[in-house]
Amino acid sequence: MSEFLIISCSLNPASVSRRLCKSAFDEMLKTKDAEFIDLAELNLPICDGSSAYGHPAVAPLSNKIRSAKCVLLGIPVYNYAASASAKNMIELTGRAWLDKVVGFVCAAGGKMSYMSVMGLANSLMLDFRCLIIPRFVYAHGESLDQEGKHVPEIQRRIEELAETAGRLTKAINP
Repeated sequence: MSEFLIISCSLNPASVSRRLCKSAFDEMLKTKDAEFIDLAELNLPICDGSSAYGHPAVAPLSNKIRSAKCVLLGIPVYNYAASASAKNMIELTGRAWLDKVVGFVCAAGGKMSYMSVMGLANSLMLDFRCLIIPRFVYAHGESLDQEGKHVPEIQRRIEELAETAGRLTKAINP
């Protein structure tokens, strides 16, 4: 199990947040033991507060989150909020999130949703005592070049997030 876990929470095959997440994963791999998980490949059930916890994909995912010290979440933003798939995953894995360092890599259609992850961040802080990395990556339509790749400023922010994730994780897990 890896110390650093990067989870792409998009279910869209052409996801910008997944591409950003893979860039964060590549950056983490330069200096850290990291693993990439793509929710689109897990086919998680909708959390029903009952039988969904027994789905075969839930326990392995929970174990990977539980063993990680830091989790970076790649989240698409829909309707000014983090995606339902991200929230559903957290509901299914619950207490595995206790005391994690958590960072965000977000993609949205416009500039105005930059605070969209705060509801999810607050929940992780209050429910599971996670330490939220205050520096996160937020990309929108203008953050991509004509080929659909993220611009150098976004790559710089991904590098800063990876460095901060490593530093904070080491500081609270000596």
